[in-house]
Amino acid sequence: MAPEHKLAHAAFTIYQDTEPPEFWTNYFGVSPSRAGAKGQPRLMPSGMMSSIPWRQGTWIVSSAEAIMSDDLTPHLRYLVGHLGLPRADLRELIERTCAQMRFFCYWDNESGDRVPDVPDDIRTMMEAMGGTVEIDEYR
Repeated sequence: MAPEHKLAHAAFTIYQDTEPPEFWTNYFGVSPSRAGAKGQPRLMPSGMMSSIPWRQGTWIVSSAEAIMSDDLTPHLRYLVGHLGLPRADLRELIERTCAQMRFFCYWDNESGDRVPDVPDDIRTMMEAMGGTVEIDEYR
């Protein structure tokens, strides 16, 4: 039996070229779902090697395999807990490494009647740490 297609998931992502991906793994104490340094070969989710290397350093932790929900809130709360957010020194690290940090949310809205649920406290927390919450909606 094939798994059901989930209508939502989220990923915490840091993009930067100052520190290697292992820096973020050690900082959070969490293994990434995907990571790579600028210029390194890029392994695709399919297991195939891309002909295009990483264009910038990337460190990603996804909720897709851990949470079974079609709402964003459980995915985002999972990532907050799993990564120990908020962290008092994270904003300074993001600034020092010239990084971009975000929650990237997948939102399937083929029916056109679903409204993404991002809790205000999570938006406020990410902004305070220097990050953003982005929703990639599919119709």
